[in-house]
Amino acid sequence: MKSLDDLDVAGRTVLVRADFNVPLTDGPSGDRMITDDGRIVAALPTVEYLRAKGARVVIAAHLGRAKGERVPELSLAPVAARLGELLGTPVLLADLQDAPALVAGMAPGQVMLLENIRFDARETSKDSDERISLARELAGLADVYVSDGFGVVHRNQASVTDVARLLPCAAGRLVHAEASVFGGIMANPARPFVVVLGGSKVSDKLGVIGNLITRVDRLLIGGGMAYTFLAAQGYGVGTSLLEADQIETVRGFLDEAKARGVELLLPVDFVIADRFAPDAKTAIVDADSIPDDWMSLDIGPRTRELFASRIADAGTVVWNGPMGVFEMEAFSAGTLAVARAMAASSALTVIGGGDSAAAVRQLDVDETRFTHISTGGGASLEFLEGKTLPGLAVLEENN
Repeated sequence: MKSLDDLDVAGRTVLVRADFNVPLTDGPSGDRMITDDGRIVAALPTVEYLRAKGARVVIAAHLGRAKGERVPELSLAPVAARLGELLGTPVLLADLQDAPALVAGMAPGQVMLLENIRFDARETSKDSDERISLARELAGLADVYVSDGFGVVHRNQASVTDVARLLPCAAGRLVHAEASVFGGIMANPARPFVVVLGGSKVSDKLGVIGNLITRVDRLLIGGGMAYTFLAAQGYGVGTSLLEADQIETVRGFLDEAKARGVELLLPVDFVIADRFAPDAKTAIVDADSIPDDWMSLDIGPRTRELFASRIADAGTVVWNGPMGVFEMEAFSAGTLAVARAMAASSALTVIGGGDSAAAVRQLDVDETRFTHISTGGGASLEFLEGKTLPGLAVLEENN
């Protein structure tokens, strides 16, 4: 696919699809405040390059699941303010209907952010004609299109795929880097190739496990999904998260891993709690000893050491999904242990976005110690699943 350097952007208007789906909270005065600006920071290399070339930059992005309704708390106003701070120049926030007149008055290097594109129901419509009508409005604002929202490239949406067919297009710095990293991992990983999977549901990662089990050397399973694996081996899991309908599927994975010589490691001990609360009573038990009326909320100390040892000599490590309820300090040690083991490794280390990336920041692990931290949890999972991502495929199609 073409990169930013392949486009003639000097003096032109460039439409950039970014991923500014950042977490927000209510501030002391009632204003919405950004709690993690990582996705905004990730867009800076593309935006700053375009500004340096004298382009007028129009950014389309979404926040949350507005579902075609104008939801005040999902306004991109806080994002426009933060982006302006990071760029050192004001960023105009505009509704799409007002954008044509405003774009006409933009100076070279100026930046405009369109209000939440998902306020428009056409963005995510299943009707291609509706999506194309929105794409035409977006394309009418610009001369070229740059795809730089990796977190949405697995979506077939107006501002992701349809507009790319209407304008000369290329991947921005972020999307190009993400595609290069994940493409390299899937094509020719340095070995041993280790994948660490966590998160709440095994059902969310069935496709990933099915694809990776044919490629990896080691698969380390933690988080809520581990209990379905334990149940598949006949262990009781108390009141821990369990997807009983996936037990047979998981047994199949265990059998396939054994047949292929893949080291599939499950936790050997857990931090359990008598209830789901930060101040719950806790204990450490072996994997086969979870009481019926307790729940497990993190991997235990022996598992942390076991997983760290299997990460230490890896050539490539990919991690997606926390090992426990890291938002509560009492159940954050497992996730922190994996993050620290990866940070200490000399391997190519990739964090697959989503909660794993959030955990690294919340637990204050040095981000520079990782080779790559993805901005797209869903997109990175689908890449690892071996799926074709529509937002990347269209960039190839249009070149």
